Amino acid sequence: MSNVLSEEKKQQVIALGKLGWPLRRIEQATGVRRETASAYLKSAGVLVCLPGWGRRAPAKPAIRVTPDSEAKPATVTPDFIAPFSEKPGAPSDPSPASASVCEAYRELIEQGLARGRNGKAIWQDLVSDHGFAGGYQSVKRFVRTLRGPQRPEAAGIILTAAGEEAQVDYGSGPMVRDAPSGKYRRTRLFVLTLGYSRKSVRLLAWRSSARIWAELHEKAFRRLGGCCRVVVLDNLKEGVLVPDIYDPTVNPLFRDVLGHYGVVALPCRIQDPDRKGKVESGIGHTQKTPLKGMRFESLEEAQVYLDRWEQRWADTRIHGTTKRQVAAMFAEEKPHLLPLPLEPFRYYQYGERVVHLDGCVEVEAAYYGLPPGWIGRPVKVQWDELHVRVLHPSTNQLLREHLRQKRGGYRIQEEDHPKKMPLSTAQLLRRAEHAGAQIGKLCQLIYQRQAEIGIRRILGMFSLIKKYGTAAVEDACAAALDIGVYEYRFVRRYLERRPHPQMFLRQIDPLIRELTEYRDFINLKIKEQPE
Repeated sequence: MSNVLSEEKKQQVIALGKLGWPLRRIEQATGVRRETASAYLKSAGVLVCLPGWGRRAPAKPAIRVTPDSEAKPATVTPDFIAPFSEKPGAPSDPSPASASVCEAYRELIEQGLARGRNGKAIWQDLVSDHGFAGGYQSVKRFVRTLRGPQRPEAAGIILTAAGEEAQVDYGSGPMVRDAPSGKYRRTRLFVLTLGYSRKSVRLLAWRSSARIWAELHEKAFRRLGGCCRVVVLDNLKEGVLVPDIYDPTVNPLFRDVLGHYGVVALPCRIQDPDRKGKVESGIGHTQKTPLKGMRFESLEEAQVYLDRWEQRWADTRIHGTTKRQVAAMFAEEKPHLLPLPLEPFRYYQYGERVVHLDGCVEVEAAYYGLPPGWIGRPVKVQWDELHVRVLHPSTNQLLREHLRQKRGGYRIQEEDHPKKMPLSTAQLLRRAEHAGAQIGKLCQLIYQRQAEIGIRRILGMFSLIKKYGTAAVEDACAAALDIGVYEYRFVRRYLERRPHPQMFLRQIDPLIRELTEYRDFINLKIKEQPE
């Protein structure tokens, strides 16, 4: 041996080797290099543990009962009978090993394994549905004899403060029968996991969208009774429009929902799932344990089953990393969560629009004005049941906010009317004059009476010219001028009934009379006003 250790250090290394510690762990605890520790252990006749993450020394014969076993006297398994024979060739007569309590449930366990369920899920099903009185260790040993042991993989651990971080992601949910089609459909599983306590909220949905993604977060916050400060998420389109580790573009609706609750979105690097390994583990645990091989007749039934499993098993389990109960750690973390706002978030829709020649943008067949100078430029628009907000395309500054209008309605503020005719409008009227004298005259009257609102009617004249021809539209405009009805709608209906224009004129004669009487009434009221 190249290095000579003190007697105290030597005895420490040998004692740890007898406990089954691997060489790497002995090196971390004592500071003795693995090569030196291995040489001392071999000289002392101690079996050296092979290198590897989490690998332990070979198990010794069982001489005591595990904590969650059935409290029966320990027995020696057949694998350890031969070493206790008095002579190598002498026949041995050991006492027969006691049968496992799982033997009576062998068929159910085999069915669970055939469906892909793990030992924990099988034990939970036996306890919940069949009154199984044994412990999980019994089921685990029985399952291990059927399919052999599985070695866990090593992973890094990210430590976070209480109430600091949550991780969110989607996974594949169970098969649920779709009522309209009667067929089973795959659902989506949404999981939000708190970084400190590993408390999770699991929700099911039929599909995903930007609004559904935001609503699931809000519902999860409500279930937890508070909000974390940071949400770590993947780069899915519902949450992140443009992935970038330094300057990502977060979905505006998702960003505003999180802002309403005081939460900040933190997207991961692309193809870096280890950054949110806690929620990835939670999704895998949910898919393998409660949902593996399960089918449900409705989404509500599936959610009730998942909530019952969450309360009965997930919250009461001892987490493998923290070695503490999830519910107890969440009780410590809950006071550190941010308080919920008094009102829920008011959801809206959003999109991009190009400002029309009349200085308005269109939202669900209604029109809303902007300040002068925006014609032909794209803007961002948000709308809900009450308001329409027009935002600057680059700075998101609020340009105008209007009350919602019915279809076909306009909303233009008084200061947004241009002081002089815009160049684009003058060019449009000149095009109408070149198309025909009567067309140009009618378009001028429409603009004088209806201002910006009439620009769309003037554009409608050009669509009629393309459909019916200039001569037909010229005749229709002449008829409108003769009658005194300066409306695009009159010209369109006149052209639709071209084979019988006189019949059409007789049909609309009462309407023309009503319009004339109303115009005379308005003129009389104007004259009666005092100067």
